[in-house]
Parts: sequence; C-alpha cells; structure tokens
Amino acid sequence: MSFRSIETAEVAGRRVLVRVDLNVPMQDGAVSDDTRLRAVVPTIQLLAGRGARVILLAHFDRPKGKRVASMSLAPIAPALAAVLGQPVGFADDCVGPQAQAAVAALADGDVLLLENTRFHAGEETDDPALAAGMAALGDIYVNDAFSAAHRAHASTHGIARLLPAYAGLSMARELTWLEKALGKPQRPVLAVVGGAKVSTKIDLLRNLVGKVDVLAVGGGMANTFLAARGLAVGKSLCEHDLLATAREIEAEASAKGCELLLPVDVVVATAFAAHAPHRVCPAGEVKADEMILDAGPRAVGELAARMEAAHTIVWNGPLGAFELEPFDTATVEAARTAAGLAASGRVIAVAGGGDTVAALNHAGAADRFTFVSTAGGAFLEWMEGKELPGVAALEASAG
Repeated sequence: MSFRSIETAEVAGRRVLVRVDLNVPMQDGAVSDDTRLRAVVPTIQLLAGRGARVILLAHFDRPKGKRVASMSLAPIAPALAAVLGQPVGFADDCVGPQAQAAVAALADGDVLLLENTRFHAGEETDDPALAAGMAALGDIYVNDAFSAAHRAHASTHGIARLLPAYAGLSMARELTWLEKALGKPQRPVLAVVGGAKVSTKIDLLRNLVGKVDVLAVGGGMANTFLAARGLAVGKSLCEHDLLATAREIEAEASAKGCELLLPVDVVVATAFAAHAPHRVCPAGEVKADEMILDAGPRAVGELAARMEAAHTIVWNGPLGAFELEPFDTATVEAARTAAGLAASGRVIAVAGGGDTVAALNHAGAADRFTFVSTAGGAFLEWMEGKELPGVAALEASAG
C-alpha cells in the first residue's frame, strides 16, 4: 500500500485542502458526540502549527445536491473550534466567490471550514467541474476521512487527481493497521465475523476465507450456517434461502485451507427479551419454539483457544444479541480475551464496522484493541477486498 503522508510535505504558507469527516450526530442544534471532531484534530494541528492555511472540506447528512438549512455545517465550526483550541472560520459554500474570498483572507495557521460539499449535486457524481472548482482553492490536497474513502465523490476522489495528494494522520493510521491486519499480516490470522444476516456479508465472507487461517462466524449469521449443516435452529433468525450459499462458502473455506469455526453450543430462549428464561444446549438440539440468542460457554472457550494461537485477529460484528443481558456474554468474554491478548502485545487485534464499536465499548474492551476503526461502510468494503476510490486516488498520486 503506497501513499504519501502529510508529515512529509512542505506546507508553510500554502493552502491545504483537507477532506475530513464531520458527519456528527446533532441534538437541538448542538453536536451530541464529538468523536469525529476529535479524530481530525491531530492533522489540523500539525498543518496549522507548520504555518499552513487549512481549508476543510466535509459533507453532512444527505441533502441530495440541494441546500438544506438543517444540514449546514455552520453549527459544526464552533464545536470544532472548541476541541481544536483555536478559531475556525466558516464559508457559506465550498466553491465559487464566497469560498474564494474566505480562502483569500486566510493567514498562515488559520483554519476555515467550507459548507457541505453535498449541497452540490456534482459531489456524489464525482463531477470534474466541481472537483476543479474545489481544487482551485488549494495548493495541496489531504484526505483524512477514511470513512468516506469508499465513495468516488468529487471531494474524495476527483480532487485528488488534480493536486498533490497526501494521507492525513488519521487516514495513514487506518491504512497502516488495515495493511497489517489483512494485507501483510502475521500468521495465523483469525477473523471473527458476527451480526444478524449472511446476506449483508457474503462478499466479506468469500474474501476472508481466502485470506485468513480461521474464520469464526457468530451471531444470527451462524444460525444460517448451522442450518446449512442440517442442524435444527428452531425459530432463530435464519436465512433459509441462503443455505446453499452458506454451504458454498464452507466448501470454499475448506478448499482454501481456512477453518470455519461455528458455535458448538448455544444459549436459547423462547422470547427475544432481556433476562428471558434460557438454557444452554449443543448446537442442533434447539427446540422448535426456541431461538438462539448467544453462543454457549464451550463455543466461547473454543474461540478463546483460537485467539491464543493467533498472531492477528480481525473482528467485525457481535456474537449474539449483545444489547440484551445476559445474551451479551459471548461477545463480552471473547472481546475481553482479544483485548487482553492485544494489550499484552501477543496479537494484533483490529476491529471495525457496524455494531462492532458499540459491542466492544459495551464489553469495556475497545481501548485495549490494537486499533478500532469507526469507519463503518469503508471498513466493511475493505474487508470485502474491494478497492476504495479515495484510497486508490492517494496511491495513484504517490506513484
């Protein structure tokens, strides 16, 4: 994976366009979670500290190419200034006269936020004219928004073809750890994939069986694989129309030397509710009126043993109905095992996508993983082996 880090660029006195992810949750007109704001601070501080004129490009929500007052980035500027510790200016457009005037007024070390790129229909179609209009505002382009890198948009892809392009600190860290997790990993590699449905992760599973040594499948997805083996799953969440697909994936895993690990025992209940009466039984001994809500203790023990033997762990998705106690047990225990191994330096443990961050936070394990991506869709597409346009543009620029 070849890309240029912004740490290597001469930026003093130069206009640096930085694509960031400021798509933060809002409540009553105020930012309710500043995680994504804090994530962009290191890159902004590096650039401003070196005398760059920092110009931020970002989207917010889905205005579909029109100006929507409730989707303006204007309220984000003061919130970003608060976590950044310096003023953040705001321009009412991301191209054109207003943006040009705001950029022209910048002094070295200043920070300016431009209005929502998605107010222009050309953003999501990667329109060359829009990309050129944005590129005209800067001398250098930096992408620090891995979470938007799976979209070929004007501000993530088109503009990177028009200016010297670099990865921001957050982007570089993401790409470095993802490369260590699946690109050139230390083996054996264990992938843990959970969640509700096989249908949402077919590409991911098919990619992983060719890259990892052990693929542990949990959550509702595991029920489909158990049913494909002819085991009874009662009224569990199960995609019976995908049994043939599950068998194909298991055959692919076997052909490629990847062990497919499914729960050997499960926790079942007759109601989907917290603290519902439940029991542990071997996989396949689920009664007709029961549903599988978690992996059982033997299954957790088997997974822990595979973790102990691994050098790299890649995690996506919970292993059960983790939002309902006590059906969070498998997710919590397995996450804590992986976190302990990572914290001791025995494995590289990388996680991300979907409910993964929430599950690891619930387990109190996220801060001990080697790296946890908050990128969602981009992380999943990377796990599926797909090219991410925003990353590919950086690689082309480096080449």
